Amino acid sequence: MGQEPIYHIPALLDECMDGLHISPSGIYVDATFGGGGHSGAILSRLDTGHLYAFDQDTDAEKNRFRDNKFTFVRSNFKFLKNFLRYHQVDEIDGLLADLGVSFHHFDDARRGFSFRFDARLDMRMNNRGGKSGADILNEYTEERLADIFYLYGELKAARKIAAAIVRSRNTAPITDTARLLETVRPFIDRKQEKKELAQLFQALRIEVNQEMDSLKKLLTQATECLRPGGRLVILTYHSLEDRLVKNYFKTGNFEGKPDVDFFGRINAPLKPVNHKIITPSKEEMETNPRSRSAKLRIAEKV
Repeated sequence: MGQEPIYHIPALLDECMDGLHISPSGIYVDATFGGGGHSGAILSRLDTGHLYAFDQDTDAEKNRFRDNKFTFVRSNFKFLKNFLRYHQVDEIDGLLADLGVSFHHFDDARRGFSFRFDARLDMRMNNRGGKSGADILNEYTEERLADIFYLYGELKAARKIAAAIVRSRNTAPITDTARLLETVRPFIDRKQEKKELAQLFQALRIEVNQEMDSLKKLLTQATECLRPGGRLVILTYHSLEDRLVKNYFKTGNFEGKPDVDFFGRINAPLKPVNHKIITPSKEEMETNPRSRSAKLRIAEKV
């Protein structure tokens, strides 16, 4: 299969498979193929069914399976509906999305996802196009940068950090991790340095890849594509994603405002299967540290 020794260890694997409630003859989508861990588990449960796996990363494509029940789609999952239509798929029985960043992305210095390496600030999941992290740091206004760091990174010093970046780039462009860290460290709490730097890099990554907009498009299109009784299984890793998924599952919109009928019943296309989020066991968190912040939500098409 051409898979690297450790590309990504799938989080909550058994719980995700249980959530999908897989039919051997069903049609399923893995919206975030990555290293193929979740996809492999789905495929092993299919007989006459089929799995469509999406990933926009050329590195992930190297892990694709050679199996007549499997189709790899090299695309962002926000184009789900278009590609299913292209493959003449009208309805699906379930969709899984693991929204976490893989071991591979964090550990490959060339991709610029981690502050552990001195590398060019790329951060693009699709490295064939679009703005990089460096582009955003050097082109966005101070106000827009501050909004990104506050909304996506929840950093209290967002405005000071943005101002420092603008001052620094006026001297020379900020293109690598070392220069960014040198610029922002005076405004980072030393007691929480790793946490706040992770929040900063998270905010920049979310903006680079337009993750919130893509997630909204995925959820709405997946709901349209699911057959009645079909399952939507979403793994989130930070509060911004989880809030969107929670609101959408409960109310059918991202603001979480329920549309209630005369009898007080919520009009929504989905119904949550697990009203309490599913989190990893102590054992899993010990063996797979990146699963520690994972939250699993499952919903069924009404």
